[in-house]
Amino acid sequence: MTVGIFIGALLGTMALGIPIAFALLATGVALMWHLDLFDSQILAQNVINGADSFPLLAVPFFMLAGEIMNVGGLSRRIVDLALALIGHVKGGLGYVAIMAAVLLSALSGSAVADAAALTALLLPMMVKAGHDKARAGGLIAASGIIGPIIPPSIGFVIFGVAANVSITKLFLAGIFPGLLIGASLWFTWWWLGRREKIDVPPRKSRAEVLHALRASTWALMLPVIILVGLRLGVFTPTEAAVVAAVYALFVATVVYRELKLNQLYAIFVTAAKTTSVIMLLIAAAMVSAWLVTVADLPSKVIGLLEPFMGNPTLLLIAIMVLVMVVGTAMDMTPTILILTPVLMPVIKAAGIDPVYFGVLFIINNSIGLITPPVGTVLNVVAGVGRMKIDEVTKGVWPFMLAELLVMLLMVLFPSLVTVPARWFGG
Repeated sequence: MTVGIFIGALLGTMALGIPIAFALLATGVALMWHLDLFDSQILAQNVINGADSFPLLAVPFFMLAGEIMNVGGLSRRIVDLALALIGHVKGGLGYVAIMAAVLLSALSGSAVADAAALTALLLPMMVKAGHDKARAGGLIAASGIIGPIIPPSIGFVIFGVAANVSITKLFLAGIFPGLLIGASLWFTWWWLGRREKIDVPPRKSRAEVLHALRASTWALMLPVIILVGLRLGVFTPTEAAVVAAVYALFVATVVYRELKLNQLYAIFVTAAKTTSVIMLLIAAAMVSAWLVTVADLPSKVIGLLEPFMGNPTLLLIAIMVLVMVVGTAMDMTPTILILTPVLMPVIKAAGIDPVYFGVLFIINNSIGLITPPVGTVLNVVAGVGRMKIDEVTKGVWPFMLAELLVMLLMVLFPSLVTVPARWFGG
């Protein structure tokens, strides 16, 4: 009964078009009435406590860093470097999109920001070279979702807070899976483009490659600083976000000099608006999370999944299918906030490593960003690239299937995640 009220209240409020944050609050109130615990003070206190978290300070600073990088020229220089290195090979612009996405993922941690930057910079070039626009847009969308997987990752920050799992370990565990997804996109693009007749740009001279490398050195140093700092324990993920924002601001204003002081206000406002949406969602979700614990919903879910509890692989497959279905109708942040409190007790009861599960969970939610009908990244690529959403959806399918195959391999062979995680984490 309690599970039915939770799901019914959430889906019912969403069906009425109520924003997710308020739908979560309404679900919390419904559970309170059902449990005969309604108290407005408890409701308000949980909302306040939900946003009162030191690790969550990483979210606004990573958002700010991403905005500064796009406006300040750091993202463009990363793309220029990728163009100089591999732009001259057949289908090179597609490989550039993948390579640039991997590098940008180590800078911003936001799929939306990375997809928007890559679409604006590369989609016109790919269409001009003769690539199918839908396929090119689909590749960029699929490449953009590497952003929440390779650290720094806003998704890992939110999951780490909600699941009480080390964010540093999640960051380091996400490196190899993100690279593996990039490799799957690389192979898929090669396979699809074997028979394409494309105008190949001329090879850049050694001097031009060195110039692009020198120009992007300051941008490339940021992920090195963050990863080395986290690996050696110099700073926490929250402090790493501050370092990223300050470093990006310094490079954009002092080194590259592309960011003017009169642009800062607009950048801060944009970052603040995006952050406020995420923080409201987190605060509202904590009400439902508290009531999920009080109502002992996890034990009921464990009961439902009892047939799979003896086989961690089958259990993970069942959970991944559930997350995939939810991801088609819900954005990444609310999915993390709603499902994490319910699923983590199940994962712990089955003896599955929470960090390993966190990586799979975030990968699945990232793929949800390119699954219709919601598909946030699909909408971003369609909007920036002036395409119909149906075109991007058609173009993204082969690449999304490749990413799902990689996720399945990680479920079947956990060492693909755990062994590199131990190596990076020492």
